[in-house]
Amino acid sequence: MARVDLNSVAGILLALGAMIAGQVLEGGHLGSLLQLTAFVIVCGGTLGAVLVQSPMKVFLGGMKMGVWVFMPPLLLPQPLVRQILDWSYISRKEGLLALEPYAEMASDSLVKRGLQLVVDGSEPEKLRDAMEVEIIAFEAFQRQAARIWEAAGGYAPTIGILGAVLGLIHVMENLADPAKLGSGIAVAFVATVYGVGFANLIFLPIANKLKAIIAQNVVMREILVDGLVAIVNGENPRVIEAKLQGYIL
Repeated sequence: MARVDLNSVAGILLALGAMIAGQVLEGGHLGSLLQLTAFVIVCGGTLGAVLVQSPMKVFLGGMKMGVWVFMPPLLLPQPLVRQILDWSYISRKEGLLALEPYAEMASDSLVKRGLQLVVDGSEPEKLRDAMEVEIIAFEAFQRQAARIWEAAGGYAPTIGILGAVLGLIHVMENLADPAKLGSGIAVAFVATVYGVGFANLIFLPIANKLKAIIAQNVVMREILVDGLVAIVNGENPRVIEAKLQGYIL
């Protein structure tokens, strides 16, 4: 069961709180930072730019992965190592075919595929090659999906500048009406704040957090591959444990 990542929650609240506190300490009003027009320009423009560069499958995958920042998947290497050792003891006592029920019960597709290859009598190198192809494909898609947040972090400041220019155009069109100058200038500056703020406080940190989670996920899969290959090679469970513990810091 996923747990809430309090570091991510605290980090975003601290970053936004610092900006708001700075605004108040300078004598400004919180309401001056709340500009719907600027928000629509920056968020809508950034979303559109990301959609243009990303296939829909990748875009949707990246959106779903955004939840990981606050509720990351449980990646626990020690239980996986213990499970591999259990398979090793079973295979040494009863043979590789005894692992077939575990393959059928496995919920993870890579575990299921790996155990089935073991049961089918695949050679160690063939087993490793087959599973590493799947790991490479998994990592490539996950990293591509995570890059939509990185792309958003690149586009947002530029879209913010675009919003600022639009606001200044509005100001120039209404020089004869001083009552409308304030709103145009506010949109101009707040759009820049939104663009730079969203990029550096939200989008880019999310992208980097997702990359770290993906790297951990790949390590879990590498542990599985090395463990299954060692089982096929008939290595002693103690040797397998020592080898797999090297992945764990």
